[in-house]
This record gives sequence, C-alpha cells and structure tokens, in this order.
Amino acid sequence: MNSKILINGCVAILLLLSGMGMASAQSGDKMKKMGFSDLHIRNAKDAEPEYPIVLTDEQWRERLTPFQYSVLRKKGTERAFTGEYYNEHEKGIYYSAATGQPLFSSDAKYDSGTGWPSFYEPISPDAVDLIEDRSLFSMRIEVIDSSSGSHLGHVFPDGPAPTRLRYCIDSASLIFVPEGAEPPQIVREYLSKYGK
Repeated sequence: MNSKILINGCVAILLLLSGMGMASAQSGDKMKKMGFSDLHIRNAKDAEPEYPIVLTDEQWRERLTPFQYSVLRKKGTERAFTGEYYNEHEKGIYYSAATGQPLFSSDAKYDSGTGWPSFYEPISPDAVDLIEDRSLFSMRIEVIDSSSGSHLGHVFPDGPAPTRLRYCIDSASLIFVPEGAEPPQIVREYLSKYGK
C-alpha cells in the first residue's frame, strides 16, 4: 500500500514538472493569446538586466516607507480602493517612488473600476519593463520600473483603446506631481542625472 502511494506521488510530481516545462515553452503562444503580442516580455528565469540605480537592501529601507518597501522591493500590493491615487483626476505625471523616474501621464489614466490607478500605456516605451509572473498559480505580467527593477503592479489585456491594456499600478509605488507643481527632490535628482 505504501509503495503504491509513493509511486503515484512520484508520477504526479513528474507530470507536474513536465507540465511546467511545457508551460514555459508555450509561454510565447500563451502571451499572444492573452493579448500581449506587441509587448516585449522578459521570462522570469532570464538573468536580470543591470539597472542604472542599484541600492543595498538597507539603503532601500532608508529611502522608502515600510509599506513602499513591501510593494516596491518585495512585490506586495495595497488593498483595492485604499491607495492614494486610484481616484486621482488631476493632470500631471506619475513618477516611481523608488527612483523618481517618470512612468505614466495622467493623459493615459482612466477609471478601470478595479480600485487601483490604471493606465493604458506608460509615458514612454522604455519607462517600464515587463516580466512573466507565475506566482499565485497563475500567469500574469509584472510591471517594474526600468531604472531599478522595482515592482509597480501588473498589466492586463482588458484596457481601453488605443492599446487595450490596463497597467494596474499600486499607489504606493508612485509619486504624483500635478501639472505646474514643483517636483520633489527624488524626481529632480533623477531628471538631472538621466534627463528623461
């Protein structure tokens, strides 16, 4: 009896592992079917690129509030309808709270009804990087800032025209600067160094 259970358990593990391999090989096809055919999406197993802004864990903890740290550096999330910017309608620019990098314009923001700030495109194609996210037993596309690899949220293929995408972003990962307002120091430093 015990040997039967052991054999069945081993067979189940082998099937699971072979299925994971097939899923990885078929991820490109799955991405196209999900509506992401025009996006460059990095496989989670690929080596991380070198980011221009690299800090130690201790430096990140000093720079960010504990909640920002949990979202930006540990891929946490805020509860729906609790973030500072989900209901923000003023014109302006959204920057990375980790680096000050420009990420999204209010011109691309819309009310998705999900309770998180939602945008149909980033401020520029190179403002964010996209990575396959296979956590929580599902396939999602993680959105990170391209200057430090900090987690911002996820993108889904259920947004409005013209892109049909919904960049679902945590407020905790953003700094909003209204049109005509003086940006905070982190943004000024980023813009003076990288000029974006």
